[in-house]
Amino acid sequence: MAHIVVRPDWYLPERSVTPEKVFLRRREFLRSIGIGSAALASWPLRGLTAEPGAKYPAPRTPEFAPKWKLTDEQLAGSYNNFYEFSMNKQLVRMLVGNFEIAPWPIDIGGLCEKPMKVDVSELVSQFPLEERVYRLRCVEGWGMIVPWTGFPLRKLLEKVAPKADAKFVRFETFNRPEQAPGIKKIPYPWPYTEGLRMDEAMNPLTMLVTGLYGKPLPKQHGAPIRVVVPWKYGYKSIKSIIKIELVNKQPATFWETIAPEEYPFESNVNPKVDHPRWSQATERVLGSNDRLKTLLYNGYGSYVAQLYGKT
Repeated sequence: MAHIVVRPDWYLPERSVTPEKVFLRRREFLRSIGIGSAALASWPLRGLTAEPGAKYPAPRTPEFAPKWKLTDEQLAGSYNNFYEFSMNKQLVRMLVGNFEIAPWPIDIGGLCEKPMKVDVSELVSQFPLEERVYRLRCVEGWGMIVPWTGFPLRKLLEKVAPKADAKFVRFETFNRPEQAPGIKKIPYPWPYTEGLRMDEAMNPLTMLVTGLYGKPLPKQHGAPIRVVVPWKYGYKSIKSIIKIELVNKQPATFWETIAPEEYPFESNVNPKVDHPRWSQATERVLGSNDRLKTLLYNGYGSYVAQLYGKT
């Protein structure tokens, strides 16, 4: 049985930082899944980096610049849930090479006064970018700490002027089976969709993200644009968004449609509410064998507890 370590909110041990030498070895991993030497020579690692951009790195916002040790960048880019490509986290980065992320038009509409359709490159130019260091907690019981670049979602919502009857925000990602092999192989109700209450979407923590580690967002992390909602389990932070719609009824979401008893709409990080198949009381820091105490709202209670009738 793993030893349970209870630490203060701010604590992250030095050994939780993944040394570069233990980063996943490409050749050893590929051989372990049956890919021979000839294939190794012709199979580049895709999606680990993006083209440089003038807006990156963005200045780090002091309020979200804790003295935490960041998860190793390459490890974070090699352990990704993105079922549109594969159910194997470590294969995702190798399967995103044919995924086209430019141009990338995104629709923002529904119950708003000023709907818009704009390419992500133009959208990014309309808002000042900032970098924020956030915890990310996966429902599977692991977490990481990474520096996201983007802007608060509420700035975009304010720009399109929500109508009074807009109560929820619905998000939709791409559906391109010719570019994402998992869509053809995995019999799920594609495309991936997610949603937030309007007050959750307008919370200052909720970000539209276009960059990571001071660079444009890599494909395996949801390029060119995704949402990050740090007090909720990671699957709420939908990747590669093509549509944002303001609606008056709670939208059906991808995982809630598949298994509502396991993946409810709210999905706030809560150590006292277990997943039906495992405990949520602790989490493994990516790159470490330590199990740390899971924090209510992933440690962001001072920003969001009031949304749920708690202070």
